[in-house]
Amino acid sequence: MKILHLDTNHPLLLNQLNDLGYTNHEDYTSPKAIIEAKISEYDGVIIRSRFSIDKPFLDAATRLKFIGRVGAGLENIDCAYAEAKGVYLISAPEGNRNAVGEHTLGMLLSLFNKLNKADREVRHGKWLREQNRGIELDGKTVGLIGYGNMGKAFAKKLRGFDVEVLCYDIKAAVGDTNAKQVTLEEFQEKVDVVSLHTPQTPLTLNMVNSKFINAFKHPFWLLNTARGKSVVTADLVAALQSGKILGAGLDVLEYEKKSFESLFSTEMPEAFTYLIKAENVILSPHVAGWTIESNEKLAQTIVDKVKAKFS
Repeated sequence: MKILHLDTNHPLLLNQLNDLGYTNHEDYTSPKAIIEAKISEYDGVIIRSRFSIDKPFLDAATRLKFIGRVGAGLENIDCAYAEAKGVYLISAPEGNRNAVGEHTLGMLLSLFNKLNKADREVRHGKWLREQNRGIELDGKTVGLIGYGNMGKAFAKKLRGFDVEVLCYDIKAAVGDTNAKQVTLEEFQEKVDVVSLHTPQTPLTLNMVNSKFINAFKHPFWLLNTARGKSVVTADLVAALQSGKILGAGLDVLEYEKKSFESLFSTEMPEAFTYLIKAENVILSPHVAGWTIESNEKLAQTIVDKVKAKFS
């Protein structure tokens, strides 16, 4: 099989696929039109998020047997059309779920203890102890929306704390010893922290909006290490201003491009300006699953799944 690699990844991906006898070509710079013109030569494509794989691309890929996405989600691929054409889809949520779990926990603890704010102040000669008094995670109820690989990884990280962990998922019977599955109504009645672990689908686009936020009984903290377009930023800002949302940790933003690689190429809306100035908001550049270790694990997961399917 001939495989075309469209994004750089850990070297083991190429090395091990070569060892398996596959022919590997790399093209990390050509525009999509050039890739589309030659894709008929290839049996496999491995991509992260460089561009979307849509119907015209798939129609041109007459030999294509599989697409490997070195990441957790497949939202940059027309999955239904690919599968209808017999293309096997591979993703690697197992590869970065631990990294996402750790990053989410880090954001939560930093928010509760005002670590980012305190760090900035000390660096500027301010020693404000009372203003940086934190709160403890123990005794809180943490709610996870989406209880797949990422949600389960975060719940596992919470086992060392005296917390109640609830999960809400559209799939039935996904709860386990680390999280009790509940209805959305019970979820919104009980939780102190909401953490998103959902893929980008029509159901999750703009999911966290004013109606959703105001349905919660208590003010809560929001964490999003999933997909930026699940949260309506203007509604989040309104809730931060009113105190309905006490603080937010955001690794992803509504304004991201499909590639996840760029944000500041256009002027940002007023809501984003608020976020970057807010002391109770922590931002990171879509790196929750982007660790040294996950880079290797993601690549290995793709190799293992290709090998299992085609060797």
